[in-house]
Amino acid sequence: MKQTDAWGASFLELIRRASTDLPVDVERRLRAMRRAEDPESRARWVFDTILENTALARAKSLPLCQDTGTPLFFLRTPRGTDHLHLEKAICSAVARATRKGWLRQNAIDSITGRAYADNLAPGLPSIHIEQAPVRQVEARLVLKGGGSENMGMQYSLPDDALDAGRDLEGVRRCILDALVRAQGRGCAPGLLGVCIGGDRSAGLLEAKRQFLRSLSDRSPDPALARLEARVSREAVELGIGPMGFGGRGTLMGVKIGSLARLPASFFVSVSYMCWSCRRQGFSARPDGTIARWFQP
Repeated sequence: MKQTDAWGASFLELIRRASTDLPVDVERRLRAMRRAEDPESRARWVFDTILENTALARAKSLPLCQDTGTPLFFLRTPRGTDHLHLEKAICSAVARATRKGWLRQNAIDSITGRAYADNLAPGLPSIHIEQAPVRQVEARLVLKGGGSENMGMQYSLPDDALDAGRDLEGVRRCILDALVRAQGRGCAPGLLGVCIGGDRSAGLLEAKRQFLRSLSDRSPDPALARLEARVSREAVELGIGPMGFGGRGTLMGVKIGSLARLPASFFVSVSYMCWSCRRQGFSARPDGTIARWFQP
């Protein structure tokens, strides 16, 4: 197999797995949240339906959701790697995955309303490649659905309406406000990726990078780890529940990162991910074949 073909095949399998196979840690969290709901409640029924859908998608290699989302590729590469070659292989894989049905024809021209049959369009797929101290290419993919993307929020502190100042208490108020505004829309239980600081564009991208983290991890910053845990506890008390039907299962977790900011700006960027937290990743040999799959 030629190197180009190997890279294309590896990225195609990455897309297939992300689209059809829910990560183990996400499914484990959903099962735990199901057990916490009243057996006769609508919340329990919602979780039963979600888990049945997850099993069928995995068994039949079918998309977990009709909205297969925006493909967000995050790559870390060794020095000297040809980034253009990787981008070409990714685009080829996206087009093939669309033809196979693992990706829906999601790309729409914002001016004309015309659909792009292969999902290759300005801004799509979204590819982010950085050189890093690694020996092999590390590729990760997040499929970000449009419904959950609509529930994202960005705040500029101070925010008088929330009585939120430029501190972590103000950040907490912003995160909970975003969750309350989302309610069941965006297909709760959701996962929140948050970035404190940065400019408007960098903050939202860093918020989405948080979705690459395992649900069980904690921020290495003790203050942010405490804030993640507190928001997770308080989300239960909101009673929004899965799909907004009420219950304890409102939030699978919250992952918070930070970037430096300018004195004049203090942004809090909140990205919302639906229960179908579709992410997968691998490391690859120089010829493009997969060395190992990342496990959360």
